[in-house]
Amino acid sequence: MNLSAFTKRHYKVWEHTAVKLCHWCKLSLKDRGFCYKQKFYGIQSHRCLQFSPAFLWCTNDCLKCWRPREWESNLPEWREPEEVLEFCLEAQKQLLSGFKGFSGTNLQKWKEAQRPNQAAISLIGEPTLYPKIGELIELLKSRGFTAYLVTNGMLPERLSDLPEPTQLYLSLDAISAETHRKLNRSRLPDAWERMLKSLELLSSFKRTVLRITAIKGLNMGWADEFGRIISRYQPKKVEVKAYMHLGHSRKLLPREAMPDHQEVRQFAEEIAKKAGYRILDEQEVSRVVLLG
Repeated sequence: MNLSAFTKRHYKVWEHTAVKLCHWCKLSLKDRGFCYKQKFYGIQSHRCLQFSPAFLWCTNDCLKCWRPREWESNLPEWREPEEVLEFCLEAQKQLLSGFKGFSGTNLQKWKEAQRPNQAAISLIGEPTLYPKIGELIELLKSRGFTAYLVTNGMLPERLSDLPEPTQLYLSLDAISAETHRKLNRSRLPDAWERMLKSLELLSSFKRTVLRITAIKGLNMGWADEFGRIISRYQPKKVEVKAYMHLGHSRKLLPREAMPDHQEVRQFAEEIAKKAGYRILDEQEVSRVVLLG
């Protein structure tokens, strides 16, 4: 395992767990902006802990993914949720430490950031590969955290007995088995069937978000098909967000694949019309539109 690709990008890594400060957390500490999740859902960006309990493991190799690629094929010896969380909390403090002396840092926010109260289980890899993800979510909630879990839907069996997270995100960029193979490049032969099972499970959770990454020239002509899927499975919210031409994805997709906000909004409007949803909010700087 070569960790240099991660450490030079300011990840804190321990065995199968990784922590990284979000771009918006850093900006929020300096009162220079905040994540669209703060605008949409009331999360304080400077108190968000972004981590993954399975950072080197993923079922897919998506074209859109901009994270470093050092995927491992063999699963590790998994640590207990208490150990994972304690590492994450200490790593977050270490990552935050230098901000105290930065010019422009809001010191009240910096102090609050030492005690994160929101967990974004989404950093890198597929978090549901961690077999104790349910116990981890329960632990986070018992410690006063909100727990947002993001999944690619490839492990519906893990979702079927998952305790209620604060919010469940399901990423969907394709509309069929063929398009899923092209865009998500799953290592699992029955990937689309697994996705459909995960979509069926959405109704068993209270707060769900279907996230569609809009990739110009690839999936932005499928508004009707996305609309039909949304209409059938009825996620509580839908986020339509632009693909961003960053990191590893630059080797796989051209810069022209990144739509601007107006293109994303038009795409979202078309999806909403077909699904019977409406636009609830948007954040132009993040090129994201929220439907409900």
